[in-house]
Amino acid sequence: MVLDTSEDSHILDNAVWAALKGPQDSFAEVFGLARKFASDVSPFGAIANHDDPQCWRDMAHLIGAGGTIVLTGKEVNVPDGWELMGGGTGKQMIGDKVLGKAESDAVELGLSDVPEMLDLISRTEPGPFMSRTVELGGYLGFRIDGNLVAMAGRRIHPPGWIEISAVCTDQNYQGRGLGARLVNAVAAGIRADGEVPFLHVSESNENAIRLYEWLGFRTRMRSNFKVVKAPA
Repeated sequence: MVLDTSEDSHILDNAVWAALKGPQDSFAEVFGLARKFASDVSPFGAIANHDDPQCWRDMAHLIGAGGTIVLTGKEVNVPDGWELMGGGTGKQMIGDKVLGKAESDAVELGLSDVPEMLDLISRTEPGPFMSRTVELGGYLGFRIDGNLVAMAGRRIHPPGWIEISAVCTDQNYQGRGLGARLVNAVAAGIRADGEVPFLHVSESNENAIRLYEWLGFRTRMRSNFKVVKAPA
């Protein structure tokens, strides 16, 4: 598969929309020009065009009066009547030069591992992870003495691209390179499927940015994350 990985490629500007309208449409709840993941899969949603008032009306209908949703993209301009509840900015980094490396010691994680995954997430706080997020697929972890101590997996899947997410390591096992090995392993799986890995990282997380750059990822754009509340 030949992909456009230049700075003129716009599919990742609104990656959640492209995912829910494409490869991950089976996870989508839809109304008009608005889509969202089922709430137990992911808190993210998307609209076709952030500058189109009809898209915002459709999202308000989809989540209900006073409902909240997490939107992300290159630009997220919240219209009058909507309330900004929180958010931040991050770097969207692409791995168009990253080949990854398979990791024989990593174990595949599935539904039976969710309680341990949620526990690890609660202690490390890498970002949103719900009871059914694992169904998005491709989650790998390391176990030491039977305990899950590190994990990473796949989340947003626009055509041609797959996001690496939920990268986290128990505090007692940090500094051993477990996170880097898992990112490489997940990236290798993405490459084997003929797609390109990408990820998001907070602008303030300098250690993670340096790690991802060392692994071969490069910043494509600044990405905005906003938690918004529909008009009541």
